[in-house]
Amino acid sequence: MEDSVSEQTPSTGADERNAAIGRAVRTVSGLTLGSRVLGLVRDLATVRIFGDTAVGSAFAAALAIPNMFRRLFGEGALSAAFLPEYTRLDETDRDQAGAFARSTVALLALGTGMLTIAIELVLLAVLLLAPGDADRALSLRMIMVTLPFMPLICVAAILGGMLQAHGRFAPWAMAPMILNLCIIGACVPYWLIDGASARTWGYVIGASAVLAGVLQVLWSWSCLRGRVDWSAGSAQTRARVRTMLVRMIPALVGLGTLQLNSFIDTLIAMWPLWVGPEIGGATYPLDEASNSVLYYAQRLYQFPLGVFGIAVATAVFPELSRAANDPARFASALRRGIRLSLFIALPASVGLALVRTDLVKTLYSGVGDGFSDDGVRRAAWVVLGYSVGVWAYSLNQLWTRSFYAKNDTSTPMRIAIVAVGLNLTLNAALIWPLGEAGLAWATSVSAIVQCALLARAARKRLGVASCFDRESLRSVVRCAGLSVVMGAGVGLLLTLWPERASWAGGAWALIAATSLGGGIYLVLAWATRSEELSWIIRLKRGARQDPADPADPR
Repeated sequence: MEDSVSEQTPSTGADERNAAIGRAVRTVSGLTLGSRVLGLVRDLATVRIFGDTAVGSAFAAALAIPNMFRRLFGEGALSAAFLPEYTRLDETDRDQAGAFARSTVALLALGTGMLTIAIELVLLAVLLLAPGDADRALSLRMIMVTLPFMPLICVAAILGGMLQAHGRFAPWAMAPMILNLCIIGACVPYWLIDGASARTWGYVIGASAVLAGVLQVLWSWSCLRGRVDWSAGSAQTRARVRTMLVRMIPALVGLGTLQLNSFIDTLIAMWPLWVGPEIGGATYPLDEASNSVLYYAQRLYQFPLGVFGIAVATAVFPELSRAANDPARFASALRRGIRLSLFIALPASVGLALVRTDLVKTLYSGVGDGFSDDGVRRAAWVVLGYSVGVWAYSLNQLWTRSFYAKNDTSTPMRIAIVAVGLNLTLNAALIWPLGEAGLAWATSVSAIVQCALLARAARKRLGVASCFDRESLRSVVRCAGLSVVMGAGVGLLLTLWPERASWAGGAWALIAATSLGGGIYLVLAWATRSEELSWIIRLKRGARQDPADPADPR
């Protein structure tokens, strides 16, 4: 009898962890889906105010800068360096965990606050001394309005990471809804005020983002009440903070590669507004609308990435941190994360590539103002470039966090430097023949190379004999096969669709294609008994749900 129990215990524990990660992914994905739908409504509103114009490009740049810092610090490098240590401390010494959290949050608020003031002063000096034309001055002023959002959202994001460490995934997954609702609320009066100016409304919407930052901090703080003892720091706490900062520096590059690449894309796309229409005496290959086209196209590939890809990495990260000293458990969690990432991201890559034109046309043009026909065409090519790498973006989030769970920040940093260098090189080469789409293709190619290098390094440095065991390889092959079949069905439907030139025809084709594609994939996944589907859509029978369960919706 004892032998029987001992044989069943590891399997039972693994089943419970599978179910827990599945619940966490479902929780984060479900709430993030709601947030992304609101974000889509936000984009539908703002694109019809700004369109593919210089004002739209300025607005996109104004939001991109604080969001880059959020992803690098609040949700990226600092979070990756902070959460493993905080998670382990919270299990052994709650007072020390609270002191460590208090010191980290204070340091983050002080550092990002001082950085915000410094950037504001630099921008003010530029406006006074070299304002340039009206579009350039508008862009700089809009950045100044939205920049205070940066320290607020960074602090809110680190508080959200703490909530996840306590098994509360729902509150922070809901927090972006606050930003989306504030921006949507700021957009509504534009259509009610006769003669409202898009240039003026850029400032109104920027101010609403700052208000949302304040509300997100208050929301996250209130959700942590009673779970954290914000104790005063000690010498031991300060030593931990110093160690965390040392780990964070390489993590800034390692985990922030996609964000850095996207920000570099923004800088390249804003050249016509910030510098001029020429470079080195030659006509620049992009124009004043390029950053608007790029931004709204990015929002479309970020939808599946944010809802599912980052959700998987977010849900698996605490389990990886807890299992850092248990090789078998660590390998099991990593493989589950890989399988879930590819189960979702592979069909997303295929589907996004196929429906790109109908998707852009339906969302960003047709009803009211919005993109011109040329803007739709350009944005669709950008979406195609980004869609190729959706699966790689998702896996890179997981690979990098796996290294951080083992307190290895240098390996992802070295690989990320290679990826950023490759992205810069490809950007410079591809924008000339491909325009904005060249920036997207450069990002995808560099992400795929980074993914391959991280996978190779993981086998050597994570103490995992094989990141892909036999069952994982079967899962990858199965997901790829299902995605191909789904893509064939969707491609045939779009080829035979009678009329897609009008807005209504494209919208109906989009609805039919996404419905058919999703149906084919889910039915085939069920028919082939894909375990990943069961992890996501149902609880494991008999698995318990305790107060620290990742799906706890409190």
